Amino acid sequence: MQRKSFEIPKALVWASYLDVRRNKGAPGCDGQTLKMFDQQRDGNLYKIWNRLCSGTWFPPPVLEKRIPKSNGKERILGIPTVSDRIAQGAIKLFMEEKLDPIFHADSYGYRPGKSAHDALKQCAIRCWRYSWILEVDISAFFDHVRHDLVLKALEHHGMPKWVILYCRRWMEAPMQSCENGELITRTRGTPQGGVISPLLANLFHHYAFDLWMEREYRGYRLRGTLTIL
Repeated sequence: MQRKSFEIPKALVWASYLDVRRNKGAPGCDGQTLKMFDQQRDGNLYKIWNRLCSGTWFPPPVLEKRIPKSNGKERILGIPTVSDRIAQGAIKLFMEEKLDPIFHADSYGYRPGKSAHDALKQCAIRCWRYSWILEVDISAFFDHVRHDLVLKALEHHGMPKWVILYCRRWMEAPMQSCENGELITRTRGTPQGGVISPLLANLFHHYAFDLWMEREYRGYRLRGTLTIL
């Protein structure tokens, strides 16, 4: 029997499938729903695993979806197909176990075992210690993640070559316009709506912002009234 190029456990694909089932979600550019996928579930899961192991998983375009925001603007999501969500989730589960422990203790977004409620609890505790809170919003953060720096960070943390290969493909996958079906090439950013995107965005944020703030501004007081945490 021919040896697979990459040794990816089947258990990761199965666990990812269960996560996708729990989260449900809309179909991607192929129009396949989760119900349609389940009609040939075992065969579909085997194909995903087999192609991941052989290095031949090439993600289809993500489907553009525009969500109105309260300020009148739109949030642009990129919806992967059901199969690609499962493939992304399998690799994410492998990566998350190794990467999540390095993230800053005060980082709460998109992390297992952490929530917005935990962040609010910390804010409440620190309101008793500090006079001011600085609220900052990073505009279109997912859209501006630099691919080269994410890949460099993955290499730095010793990720296997198949992780780096697939993360590159997912970040570079084109977006299919919801208006005319045109494929939009992307040279930076990771699609908000992808399963693996929050982890890649957190890795980029860890080095580009969290560690920089920790190094440059932790405990730094401005006019005696503001402390940047």
